[in-house]
Amino acid sequence: MVNYVLFETASGYALFERLQSEEIGSKLAEVQQTVQDLSKFGKMIKLKSFAPFKSAADALENANDVSEGIVNPSLKAFLEMNLPKASKKSSFSLGVGEKNLAGAIKGECGYDCVADETVMELVRGIRLWADKLLGQLKEGDLEKAQLGLGHSYSRAKVKFNVNRADNMIIQAIALLDQLDKDVNTFAMRMREWYSWHFPELVKIVNDNYKYAKLVKVIKNKSELSEEHLEAMAEVLDDDETIAKQILDAARASMGTDISPIDMINIQNFADRVVNLAEYRKKLHTYLVTKMNYVAPNLAALIGDVVGARLISQAGSLTNLSKYPASTLQILGAEKALFRALKTKGNTPKYGLIYHSSFIGRAGAKNKGRISRYLANKCTIASRIDCFSDKPTDKFGQALKAQVEERLAFYDSGALPAKNLDVMKKVIDGMDNDEDEIKLEEPVAAVSAGKKRKADPDAEEEESPKKAKKEKKEKKEKKEKKEKKEKKEKKSKD
Repeated sequence: MVNYVLFETASGYALFERLQSEEIGSKLAEVQQTVQDLSKFGKMIKLKSFAPFKSAADALENANDVSEGIVNPSLKAFLEMNLPKASKKSSFSLGVGEKNLAGAIKGECGYDCVADETVMELVRGIRLWADKLLGQLKEGDLEKAQLGLGHSYSRAKVKFNVNRADNMIIQAIALLDQLDKDVNTFAMRMREWYSWHFPELVKIVNDNYKYAKLVKVIKNKSELSEEHLEAMAEVLDDDETIAKQILDAARASMGTDISPIDMINIQNFADRVVNLAEYRKKLHTYLVTKMNYVAPNLAALIGDVVGARLISQAGSLTNLSKYPASTLQILGAEKALFRALKTKGNTPKYGLIYHSSFIGRAGAKNKGRISRYLANKCTIASRIDCFSDKPTDKFGQALKAQVEERLAFYDSGALPAKNLDVMKKVIDGMDNDEDEIKLEEPVAAVSAGKKRKADPDAEEEESPKKAKKEKKEKKEKKEKKEKKEKKEKKSKD
């Protein structure tokens, strides 16, 4: 039976003594409704002691400890002061609402802690009538304290590390994808609109951004002259040949004439397309900078955009780091996976990591193998980024070199370096403040299709069982050979 109940409030710790309550019929609706009546609930429980927090900072520290299941020194002192000493003779139970905290109190102080349904009912009743039961507090003080502590607790969690906020990456990559669609849609509309006046320009210039800037320079094709060649060449990265080609095409163009008001509208729309394209470039630069802060190793391994898409698909960098390599490999191909499971077909080999250059460079038969290997390395990189204190891309560069070596192994058979040796070399390089980390040269090429051998040291130190097996096999071969020779002699005779 629970004798005492610990209740954590935003103002301090409260210890209640249990006077009487129904233990056997605690699950009955009539018994549970007694919690709703203060006169009945007041006979069941009584305030024994209340210890207010010293300040708002002290309240936040205690709230964090309670959520993480840690016994704060002030809580320990409060319990030791108000509870009897834990011994075999005096047996009592302390009811605690948080299960993790109950286990921590039991280990730290030695009290018998309970966190069952009865305790939950009592805590529910105390929370409901907290203002009345805690006589030391004025009406409304507890609500104000809860509001203040709630804001402080949320701010502390959100501002854990401002520079490494992966939520900004998720929003940036989502906006980048949306901008790509919008810029393409608007550029197509502008091409179609301006092609009525100058249809030949579409065939000469394919890039949407350059096309929009040229529309602003050319304007009315009938007014285009050699004076505009320099401005057009500047847009076309100083390519005077294409600029002259545009001038010749304008002179012999089959397009219709256009009114000044129509040209103004086309110019305004071209301005919008140019501004959107320029903002897209700035956003990409921001994403690269943010990835170098948050996930430098993942960015160095698989690229900024693909790495950002993986984080966005997982929900956060922490979630991505918790995924096994097999989950990360097909991340983004959930529809194909469930369709394959439903139809009992072949499951997909890759998801978002397909956009990596490594998958494209691999041969058709090696795409699945390299995607498995790449997913494994991405998992290592994301875990290093998530749980390391100092952001560095040296591990990502080393992992990228490993994937390059693996590609070479599939093509030529050159054995790649071991992961343990690579990671050790990176750590040693970081300790010595080396800027560049070079991997060991791969072992000489072996014959195609040959499996990777174990270490030479391991081969030299053969186990006794292996030596015994080889000896037995040699003996059996020798006996078979002797029997065969005897048979051949007999047949000759």
